[in-house]
Amino acid sequence: DHFRRLLGFDFGDSDADGTPIADRLRRGVGPSLTLTVPLFLLGLLTSISVALAVAYARESLLDRATRVACVLLMSVPILLYIVAGQYLLGKVLRWFPISGYDPSPDVIVRFLALPVLIGLAANLGQEIRFYRTLFLEERTRDYVRTAYAKGCSPGQAMRRHVLRNALIPILTDVVIEIPFLFTGAILLESFFGIPGLGTMTVDAVNGNDFATLRVMVFLGALLFIAGQLMTDIAYTLVDPRVRLE
Repeated sequence: DHFRRLLGFDFGDSDADGTPIADRLRRGVGPSLTLTVPLFLLGLLTSISVALAVAYARESLLDRATRVACVLLMSVPILLYIVAGQYLLGKVLRWFPISGYDPSPDVIVRFLALPVLIGLAANLGQEIRFYRTLFLEERTRDYVRTAYAKGCSPGQAMRRHVLRNALIPILTDVVIEIPFLFTGAILLESFFGIPGLGTMTVDAVNGNDFATLRVMVFLGALLFIAGQLMTDIAYTLVDPRVRLE
């Protein structure tokens, strides 16, 4: 009976306060998306652009400096980014609120700017190194040398050929993340007081709200399956050699 109701998206009530879990999900998905979508898009655009630039300038001063910076970014835990960002940018410089959330269009950017910047700093290093490795591997392929022989400039070869042929592993990493944008960022939401699904999950753990935890695990499993299917379908859009049968 439990799984029958769960598969029918009848999530029941919370063990903590008796409120319908579906209503809590509807209230929390908006704040989560306002944080995770800008973080996802900015991270993807920045990491691919920087990785393409350093792969183009391989073994140059820019490439070496970027690799050192990526290692440093990867070596710092996200909790330190959060604490340092709240103290320096929120308390000392007063550029952003330390925590809180207001959905009003005129102030929402001010509340989300700091968690988005911290999320970018925490994830940018590993993403740039991963994409740089992909681009460097593709740059040694025969089709790139053929493009050079036909008169294609190095910049055009990177944009038109290397980037396009590296989309398969990029899609594998990117598309599967899209469904999980709906489940929120647990640490960022908790530390910055954003009332999203990540905060709801933490509150459920602290309050022994097992009904809500079961729903979040169920939704996470469904979103994972959806991400895998979306990845397979996206392969056919970027590579004409791949067909769904």
